[in-house]
Amino acid sequence: MRRPSRRHDDDVDAAARFSTMRNLLRRVLSALMELLDGVDPPESPWDRVAMRVPTTAFGAGSREQFAHYFDGESSVPVRSIDDIVDWLLCCGYTTDMDLFNEPDRWQHPSAFEQLRRGDCEDFALWAWRKLTEIGIDAEFYVGRVRCGGEPDVDRQHAWVVYRVNGTDFLFEPAARSRAQMIRPLADAMDDYVPHFAVDRRFRTSAFVGCVLDSYRDRQIRRDRTPAA
Repeated sequence: MRRPSRRHDDDVDAAARFSTMRNLLRRVLSALMELLDGVDPPESPWDRVAMRVPTTAFGAGSREQFAHYFDGESSVPVRSIDDIVDWLLCCGYTTDMDLFNEPDRWQHPSAFEQLRRGDCEDFALWAWRKLTEIGIDAEFYVGRVRCGGEPDVDRQHAWVVYRVNGTDFLFEPAARSRAQMIRPLADAMDDYVPHFAVDRRFRTSAFVGCVLDSYRDRQIRRDRTPAA
């Protein structure tokens, strides 16, 4: 019997991920309809619904339960947000394809500490864990970054949101300067469209941004389809 090709396996995996996302979007829409029954529709992509989100929906490289990223000992001691920022500024950004010859692979924080290289998910997972270790309420996010004059550009991204003294901050762990790394969420949120988030207790949420981007992507595909 002829063995299926790697290309075939990748196509099957992609189809499975698409099916998972489609079913998840249906659940999000249903939950939103229940939440919004009798009230005005939400206008912000940051409006959220607390619900169980499969880990695989967070990205192709999300293959483990989120508790996995907190297993084992860390070799980097930190006592403050400044310590976290200092360490991250000494790390290098690189793509999974360049580092692992894979399109998407999420490193365990201990592996990231050894390599000190990775992409946005690797930086964000490490920062999320370290913020949690020093007692700060933090969430790991995935979604899309708005690209200024390129509204149709699709740049999937991962970042962290944390709270200190009642104020929420958006943390860009892979940024290359302190000023770019941390901003008040109120100042930064218009640049981001969140899809899913997970908190320090591994409780997940889905955002209106996930649904809005689903509609957006569908419209982009329609606009690019040649007329019959």
